[in-house]
Amino acid sequence: MQPTYSDDDVAALYEVLNSWGPGDDFYLGLVMAAASVLDVGCGPGGLLRRAREEGHRGRLCGVDPDVAALDRARLRTDVEWVEGRAAGLAAAGEFDLAVMAGNAFQELREDAELTASLAAIRRALTTGGRFAFDTRNPEVREWEQWRPENGMDVVDHRGRELRVWHDVEAVADGRVTFTETTGTREGTALRVDRGTLRFVDAARLDGLLAAAGFVVEERYGGWDRRPFAPDSRSIITVARAVDG
Repeated sequence: MQPTYSDDDVAALYEVLNSWGPGDDFYLGLVMAAASVLDVGCGPGGLLRRAREEGHRGRLCGVDPDVAALDRARLRTDVEWVEGRAAGLAAAGEFDLAVMAGNAFQELREDAELTASLAAIRRALTTGGRFAFDTRNPEVREWEQWRPENGMDVVDHRGRELRVWHDVEAVADGRVTFTETTGTREGTALRVDRGTLRFVDAARLDGLLAAAGFVVEERYGGWDRRPFAPDSRSIITVARAVDG
């Protein structure tokens, strides 16, 4: 389908669909306490833009492969914005904190990309620097709720009344492939995007982090810092970069 809802529209709609919430407050607290911050998968840049508004005076750098999202982020010129993916990071020992918010970690779908991305993030951090990220807990099987009847009615940045809904196409090998449809309230599709997300459990995460040179420092199951449990919707991790 040829989209009638442009990439620029989608980038703007992302901010409507993902308005500021408890997860953003969690990450903002970490960002404000760090002198230099790398936001991997920054999207339109809401977290780093808010950090500047809140008075962060250090280095802030956002990285994302989505050109339309970065165009919106670049409206704020006192933050570095870089087009690219985690595995391609060139930084070495430059940041005290790296974050991957909004389940961006699940976009790392293949083993090679995942291990290369974690290695690059570790390389970008100072020894003792921290990496904070969240990912959906596969044990909860959240994708089972990704059905058209659970869609969301929204009003976009141009005042258009829309509905956004999902259809799961396949679940295999820890990966969920689905479509996201942006359409009218009457159900006419304006744009259909297909994506695949990887679900990794906590034990596997810990092994991947250790292999990349991290130790898990904190692990939560909710933005209120409740302990992680098998039925927690999210796996929220703060890991520390170590030598060796």
